[in-house]
Amino acid sequence: MLLLAPMEGLLDYTLRDVLTRVGGIDRCVSEFIRVSGTLLPERLFLRIVPELTTGGCTSAGVPVRPQLLGSDPDCMADNAASLARLGPPGIDLNFGCPAKTVNRHRGGAVLLDEPELVHRIVAAVRRAVPAALPVSAKMRLGYNDHSRMRECALAIQAAGAAELVVHARTRADGYRPPAYWPRVAEIRDAVSIPVIANGEIWCAEDAARCRVESGCQALMLGRGMVSDPGLALAIRARDRGASQGEMQGDVQAYTLRDSQCDLQGASWATIAPLLPYYCELVETKVEPRHQAGRIKQWLNYLRKRHPQAQAVYDAIRTVTDPHQVKRMLQLQAA
Repeated sequence: MLLLAPMEGLLDYTLRDVLTRVGGIDRCVSEFIRVSGTLLPERLFLRIVPELTTGGCTSAGVPVRPQLLGSDPDCMADNAASLARLGPPGIDLNFGCPAKTVNRHRGGAVLLDEPELVHRIVAAVRRAVPAALPVSAKMRLGYNDHSRMRECALAIQAAGAAELVVHARTRADGYRPPAYWPRVAEIRDAVSIPVIANGEIWCAEDAARCRVESGCQALMLGRGMVSDPGLALAIRARDRGASQGEMQGDVQAYTLRDSQCDLQGASWATIAPLLPYYCELVETKVEPRHQAGRIKQWLNYLRKRHPQAQAVYDAIRTVTDPHQVKRMLQLQAA
């Protein structure tokens, strides 16, 4: 199973739509919905997770679990119950966000210093929603260190979570490599619920190493998938090649021809037509003054893996008119 990670300020509805169209992703988690002392209106849930109006799935049919973030068990439970009435395919809880502003207001990874509170939050949400609705959670290895990681994981399991994603770094580690995949294996050994590994998976070879070191077959992909929209397909290509015994020494020799994706990911010819489509989605969901910036933001990630994206990024870097950006990208895709 391959999941698409939540990435606040980047991997929102628009990019979820585009990336799941490429293929290979089984499920998405939305960017977090901040719960802070009030019952949120339905329109806010729908603004952050518009897929709730289409059966909880992206246009490609991939389920999206909304994610809640907060520290008040009762308020989290009330909002989860309200969210559940919109028919999501599940609800995820955020114990991993490393942002200073979020942590300062007792949200995200800072709660990993309080496993008892983590338990109360998960348990309150589990009681508040229908029994058939999955409740999952995402955590880091800890806040400043990993000394309480097993305690937190066990608290999440005991509270009734059906699944746990572990980002293999502490909050103090931020996003600096490496990701400590063997520590995910320690958590996996401590709990009986499914554990999904996340962090520093940029290519199919990274995915293979992560599986070996973490013991997790299921993975969550974040920046690697944003940089290479074909990453999930590349991982599946490698899996298929390994299972069929078709790897010919060098893993780069194997190609899954029906996916237009080899072990290096999607070709630029596959990605380029997605850019104008992404522009159209951004036009409908993002304020005009931020539209060009959002498009450049994705290109900034794409250029990490694709030299052609660098040329496109350079061409539009100083352009602020989103319509002009869109025209330039349409020419690129032609």
